Amino acid sequence: MRGAERSAGARGVKCPPAAATAATAAMALLHSCRLLAAPRLATAASRASSWWSHVEMGPPDPILGVTEAYKRDTNSKKMNLGVGAYRDDNGKPYVLNCVRKAEAMIAAKKMDKEYLPIGGLADFTRASAELALGENSEAFKSGRYVTVQGISGTGSLRIGANFLQRFFKASRDVYLPKPSWGNHTPIFRDAGMQLQAYRYYDPKTCSLDFSGAMDDISKIPEKSIILLHACAHNPTGVDPRQEQWKELAATVKKRNLLVYFDMAYQGFASGDINRDAWAVRHFIEQGINIVLSQSFAKNMGLYGERAGAFTVICSDADEAKRVESQLKILIRPMYSNPPVNGARIASLILNTPDLRKEWLTEVKGMADRIISMRTQLVSNLKKEGSSHNWQHITDQIGMFCFTGLKPEQVERLIKEFSVYMTKDGRISVAGVTSGNVGYLAHAIHQVTKSKEVPDSLITAFQPVSLLPFCLMEPALAEDSPRGARLSLVQDH
Repeated sequence: MRGAERSAGARGVKCPPAAATAATAAMALLHSCRLLAAPRLATAASRASSWWSHVEMGPPDPILGVTEAYKRDTNSKKMNLGVGAYRDDNGKPYVLNCVRKAEAMIAAKKMDKEYLPIGGLADFTRASAELALGENSEAFKSGRYVTVQGISGTGSLRIGANFLQRFFKASRDVYLPKPSWGNHTPIFRDAGMQLQAYRYYDPKTCSLDFSGAMDDISKIPEKSIILLHACAHNPTGVDPRQEQWKELAATVKKRNLLVYFDMAYQGFASGDINRDAWAVRHFIEQGINIVLSQSFAKNMGLYGERAGAFTVICSDADEAKRVESQLKILIRPMYSNPPVNGARIASLILNTPDLRKEWLTEVKGMADRIISMRTQLVSNLKKEGSSHNWQHITDQIGMFCFTGLKPEQVERLIKEFSVYMTKDGRISVAGVTSGNVGYLAHAIHQVTKSKEVPDSLITAFQPVSLLPFCLMEPALAEDSPRGARLSLVQDH
């Protein structure tokens, strides 16, 4: 019996066939409407009750934004000077020959893919410590250190930040140079530390504000944490001289500060692994027990392999064992154990004499190319007729250079010349090649060249500074303390 007939039958009424058919159709239509409406109502309800409805869209990464804009540009002369990765003189990613050989050795051994220990590959951590501290280091030879493998520089920094948050009871304050690598702030902040700053870079001279740094550091409360870039300061490329490092070490020791060294560019900065590690070793020699993060992304080109290390210098070997045990407890719930491939590659290179020798040659070659690009850029700026003082470009070191360009000048470089960089004027010198350095110099000159200014106007606006001190006319820069007799920028 059909539905309508059953319903009517239950009441003792017999429906005519036509009425029953109509009733059945109506019920079917109603049922179908309910089925159609149900998903829509459910979707609306789920949106209203979503666990994540309060989550706001986060800001885009500034460097990623530069890269995306670069990719969309159709100009054949376009340049991407935003990415912090080495490129060869053809502008292509570069894999070191010693890395290729190490990879071939690993493949030939048909090694397994088992988990590493929590602290990482032992041969790698020992070699990393020796590379940083030096084979003749007392701290290294006595075993009063502990090194664990981290997920490149960022992961190693985060291990250190978490360790400090849990075990450094004297202070939660971490003093960063101003400016510092952009990721330093969220790494320490998200670990529960408080961020402070000390003066470091002087934008007026495009160089180290050493007196300002010393003044600020001398006033940091005792037993606070201070972060120092061991070499090739990111993003400025400005490093202290050895004599200045000595003064910094003395002040840090007097203030009884815990020093956290970030060393992401050993060998890549100057081409000399010992010179680039000089500050780290000097501080330890002065009795300052530092903590240290290392990365092998830049100096071995192992960007995607995520090979890094975190080291704590302790008072004795027994303390080092206790610290190691707690580092493992921290690491276990974070990522359990580190990736194996990059550590194997780096370990083979550092521990195999022929590969190590080849690596030292190759890393010096990378450093020398960047140094050469700095020199060629300044030379080409002079050929363009620029009368500004560009010495800071060659004085700075490492992958990055703070050009001293203003945001409006950077905007013109992007719009008019398809030269992409971050708004603060920082460029990755690794993106400069012998084929495009002339074009870059021409573009920079076009946005920074000055106009002749009448003496009456100069006198009227004598105190006004429209360019960083480092981009003043050299003769005027020598005669003027900061802003007198400046030429006007073309786009003002």
